[in-house]
Amino acid sequence: MRGVAIIGCGMTRFGKLERGLVDLLVEASLAAITDAGASERGFDAIYVGNMCSGELNGVTGVASVLADRIGLLPAAADRIENGPASGGSAVKAGFMAVASGIHDLVLVAGGEKMTDTPTGRLADVISTLLHPYEYACGATLPSLGALLARMYMEKYGVRRESISLVAVKNHKNGSLNPYAHFQKEITLDDVLNSPVVAEPLRLYDVCPVSDGAAALVLCPAERASEFTDTPVIIKGVGHATDVQSVTERDDPTVLSALRVASEKAYEMAGVEPGDVDVAELHDAFTILEVVQSEDVGFFRKGEGARAVEEGETWLGGRIPINPSGGLKARGHPLGATGVAQIVELTWQLRGEAGRRQVEGAEVGLSVNFGGFGNSILVHILERR
Repeated sequence: MRGVAIIGCGMTRFGKLERGLVDLLVEASLAAITDAGASERGFDAIYVGNMCSGELNGVTGVASVLADRIGLLPAAADRIENGPASGGSAVKAGFMAVASGIHDLVLVAGGEKMTDTPTGRLADVISTLLHPYEYACGATLPSLGALLARMYMEKYGVRRESISLVAVKNHKNGSLNPYAHFQKEITLDDVLNSPVVAEPLRLYDVCPVSDGAAALVLCPAERASEFTDTPVIIKGVGHATDVQSVTERDDPTVLSALRVASEKAYEMAGVEPGDVDVAELHDAFTILEVVQSEDVGFFRKGEGARAVEEGETWLGGRIPINPSGGLKARGHPLGATGVAQIVELTWQLRGEAGRRQVEGAEVGLSVNFGGFGNSILVHILERR
């Protein structure tokens, strides 16, 4: 298996944007290609992470459309759908194509256009990824996030205030990120006094509805010097699944798929949790960052919230988490998120993250969360 390098990356700003999905994918892709110095190169393949372009935008076949719009014909083109983990799955597909030797130059993009869709319709479309019985009973992702938060708080004696500090931290980080949907700081009182979405989660415990796109250019590691002096290597990839029905899991406060996926990624990369310098976790709800930080191995079970309280996951802490602002502040255009996480880590490892730079970062880890934890991807990156 060949080593795989990230040689270029690009993003649009996330938020409520006036452009269509394909235009957003074009912007991010051209930025990545320019960053890689690959505008005159022939691309072998394109992988586009996207969850619901047909349902929300009336556009299908977005990967082939993108190939035509940016002049990459006759490159192979595939749309990758894996719910909110579509972006991470697209990165995995691109990684596998290069690592296997099938392709040498690959574009990976992810995007979603969500803000034009009425909230009720959007919630219903996204909820179709749940178990059919839970969906029929009216379950939504926020309701399952609230149940997870309540179970976790009761099992480990954690206060809601401790979990909501994740939002304060990530909004502070987002205020330093020019690509973020929200670029303003908030206080703990702001979170606790915001409207209830699903008790105990408040509005500021939940990520926004966003538009946006992100993109990467991949090539074999041995050829990376043809394009850049600062390649970032994808050292480990892990992907695992869990029981779809949350009510049928042995312990819903444990993300079993994440434990398996992270073990696979650590083994492939030859590193341990303590080697990770910076992480991008899938904080669609504040509770998810806390639980993921434990099940990926950064903290013992039940101690993730205390780590936030003690500053360990803030910029300047032992293991900064979501310096981009995370889904909570950067935003969460579903298909874009998994790619955007890796764009952020690439910038961090190249020392190009500006005011949110994690000093000396050499190893980064991302978690992209599909369904409600029933399909999870982990990527580990390393600065060459």
